[in-house]
Amino acid sequence: MRIGIAGVAGRMGRLLAEEVVAAGATLAGGTVRPGSDKAPPPGVALLPDAATLFEASDVVIDFTHAEEAVPHAVLAARLGRPFVLGSSGLSAAQERAVAEAAAQAPMVYAANFAPGVNLVLALAERMAAALPGAQYDAEIVEMHHRQKVDAPSGTALAMGRAVAKGRGTTLEEAGTESGRDGHTGARATGAIGFAALRGGQVVGEHTLLFASATEHIALTHRSFDRRAYATGAVRAALWLRGRVPALYGMKDVLGM
Repeated sequence: MRIGIAGVAGRMGRLLAEEVVAAGATLAGGTVRPGSDKAPPPGVALLPDAATLFEASDVVIDFTHAEEAVPHAVLAARLGRPFVLGSSGLSAAQERAVAEAAAQAPMVYAANFAPGVNLVLALAERMAAALPGAQYDAEIVEMHHRQKVDAPSGTALAMGRAVAKGRGTTLEEAGTESGRDGHTGARATGAIGFAALRGGQVVGEHTLLFASATEHIALTHRSFDRRAYATGAVRAALWLRGRVPALYGMKDVLGM
């Protein structure tokens, strides 16, 4: 299976290249952002643009930037190529566009590709179903490295959506509270709170806290190595072989 990597010269791109080889697949090549002075890993073919990358690959993995997500998804749809998307910070409109493109080619889109995170998301949904919002406030605290540009993180938002789903609603309907500052008034019942911390080189830490008047329950996941994301993404790429066009998630890949 020929796997191409968008952004192969980046931090995640290099890990993905290593994991493709470790999985016994063929590394079809990669692209870098226009104007970038970063070199690809030794021995990796640098292709001139995304269209060439998709044409040369059986599946493409993209962990670049939200602004590239829709153009790459559209390319995948036009060429009928499976696509694995791990970029964070997509808007609701961008997510809808990716979902529309997935009607023409099988795609896996996930906020986080680490198997442990996806198990935590499943637990979050079950816990929220058992802990009603009228009695248990849900707060999500996440911390990442100082270079991260979006907040809350995609994984934190996925946690919020899991909580909302467990409670039979959506994140938009439940309402969110984040960035509290000054005299904000009392916390809204049923809302889902977010706090984003940035500093150092933290790979990723997420804690979901359910707080009632009588008890607190915390569910935490800590990432110590980005390789977990790369391993999961390559697993998703291999899983896509032979799948019908649709938008899949890591729950599908993991058989959850």
